[in-house]
Amino acid sequence: MPSTPSSITSVIEVLSMATGERRTIFEGQGIYEAPNWSRDGQFLIINKNGLLYRLPVSGADNNASLHTINTEFANRCNNDHGISPGGKRIVISHHSGECDEQSVIYTLPINGGTPFRVTQNFPSYWHGWSPDGNQLAYVAGRDGQDFKIYSISVYGGEETQLTFGPGLDDGPDYSHDGKYIYYNSFASGRMQIWRMLANGTEHTQMVESTGSDWFPHPSPDGKKVVFLRYLEDQIQGHPFGRDVQLFIMDIASQTVSAITEPFFGGQGTINVPSWSPDSSEFAFVTYRQG
Repeated sequence: MPSTPSSITSVIEVLSMATGERRTIFEGQGIYEAPNWSRDGQFLIINKNGLLYRLPVSGADNNASLHTINTEFANRCNNDHGISPGGKRIVISHHSGECDEQSVIYTLPINGGTPFRVTQNFPSYWHGWSPDGNQLAYVAGRDGQDFKIYSISVYGGEETQLTFGPGLDDGPDYSHDGKYIYYNSFASGRMQIWRMLANGTEHTQMVESTGSDWFPHPSPDGKKVVFLRYLEDQIQGHPFGRDVQLFIMDIASQTVSAITEPFFGGQGTINVPSWSPDSSEFAFVTYRQG
């Protein structure tokens, strides 16, 4: 990663599934990350330097259209954030000083407000919200072991471990009907796309490639899954500033095809769900140096 983030230009783009055309809706200096699409299709939520911002999908040519979301004490949010199925709340992963700089999951009103703490254990990084609004899926490191996938009630309480075994599991996101969780796993010796039932059973590898595949996001209509591929094997890492490419899998046929050419990206490009609510478009971030 460059030593000076200010030397990076972040470009937030939207890709049309029907035509393959891409349009830029925002460019800004510094590292903006992880667009979430609002349930009404009108705005994106992105993060930069620990804060969350609201950005109209209609686009802008400067920072004037960025509106800071009030997250009160949670001013060290990372790029693992999202919007509830009902569109009324945001989930965030905030690095709390009381937890030795480790990430903790909170929820708060979509227009800002006091965060409610969901996970007592840490580190915990959010990635998926069940369609019925009741459960959160996330990645967590416990007792010095490899990071695994867990779920928990949106109201907190006991967490449930969903994946086991050696190697990193990451990026869980629920299918449109809540039956499955798609995720990426190193279980095969290379980071690839997998799927399991939402209760943590029936783990199936869905994609096999020579790259490192990360962050699968099922479409709201239940037909497609978009994911990020590092063109060179990154072992178990997902660094910023690498050659990457977006791919799409048709769920019915399980065929996979590229939907972008290679670009400079990686960490921050599509860490979280970023489909438009009608499944017609997909938001992501590319970066430029200098």
